[in-house]
Amino acid sequence: MDVINYIFPNDLHVHWSMMIVLYPYLTGLVDGSFIIAALYYVFGVKSLKPIARFSLVFALAFLSCAMFPLILHLGRPERNINMMITPSVSSAMAGAGYIYTVSITLIMLIVLFVYRPTLVKRRLESKGIMNILYRLLTVDSTNLSPEALELDRKIIKFLVAIGIPVASVLHGYVGFLFGGVKANPSWSTPLMPVIFLFSACVSGIAILILAYILIKKFTNQPVDAGCVRTCINVLAGFFILAFSFEMLEVFSHSYLKTWYHHSVEGLLNGPLFQSFWVWQVGICSVIPLLLLGWLCLTKLKDSVFKFFAVAVSFILLLQVLLMRWNVVIGGQLMSKSTRGYTEFHPEWLDKEGVLTVIVLMTLPFIVLYIMSKIFPLWLESEEGSS
Repeated sequence: MDVINYIFPNDLHVHWSMMIVLYPYLTGLVDGSFIIAALYYVFGVKSLKPIARFSLVFALAFLSCAMFPLILHLGRPERNINMMITPSVSSAMAGAGYIYTVSITLIMLIVLFVYRPTLVKRRLESKGIMNILYRLLTVDSTNLSPEALELDRKIIKFLVAIGIPVASVLHGYVGFLFGGVKANPSWSTPLMPVIFLFSACVSGIAILILAYILIKKFTNQPVDAGCVRTCINVLAGFFILAFSFEMLEVFSHSYLKTWYHHSVEGLLNGPLFQSFWVWQVGICSVIPLLLLGWLCLTKLKDSVFKFFAVAVSFILLLQVLLMRWNVVIGGQLMSKSTRGYTEFHPEWLDKEGVLTVIVLMTLPFIVLYIMSKIFPLWLESEEGSS
């Protein structure tokens, strides 16, 4: 008689919990935001000018908080710096640390060059501590000659061009970490880095659209409808790719029927049926596909278009969060015996509980608000029409 629900003792508990779900989610929001900036500063998509500066500050705010979930997950978080000062070429996590350091340094440099004219003007108008701060940020330079500004533009384009592969590696590396776990059949696939990367682009562009429209509305500023339409078109393209690769990974395993297929199939049709098939695929993927097709292929009134742009962006943020949950948490529900599944019930007040997740998701917006006092999110000359 076969054992149909045998779980090894070390598989009874989910060890990589909510913080490991949140970490790739936060880094993904950075990648998508940076893509919008790259489309303007490198590829010259002029319709994205109203949101280009905002996307850079937004990416920096979220990237500054992206490592907090990992640090909270560590048993001895004060030792996290050790992987950086004692490098090992065979350490996957050390590689992640170096990639993160390069990414945040690069985005900081880009923000400083993009905002240099604004920072110089504010330095001349400010006094006291703020004057000292602006002196530091401008390296005590007030040169705004046409030649200097032209040099700035060339440097910005160069840095953003470098930032495209760096941002791709930043989140693709997260997928690599999961895909490299050979002992977990639901993770071990070469498509995992690609799936993580494209879903990151989706979530980042979606939250940028959502934040741009809501902040403009709450501050009584006009929303540039042309800019939002371009963002929706880009979002649609990346979501089609992301969803296609997600389904390709599932159906290719189903067709190949490898030795562990029965256990992965049992996982998707059992413990993950509601969260994967019903919510991630059915509600949060099929519905946005239809909405994005409608928004991209029809000419709607600006007010109607903005409303549904907010709605579809919110649904896609939920879709990517569910994808992270189903991969990280769902992949651990299956025992290494391949003949049993465990359960996971998140707690509210745990170190890695729901309340901690809410606080960490709120923190980047607080950082964004503080940064907006130094780096204005948009200038009057960049305002679009409502």
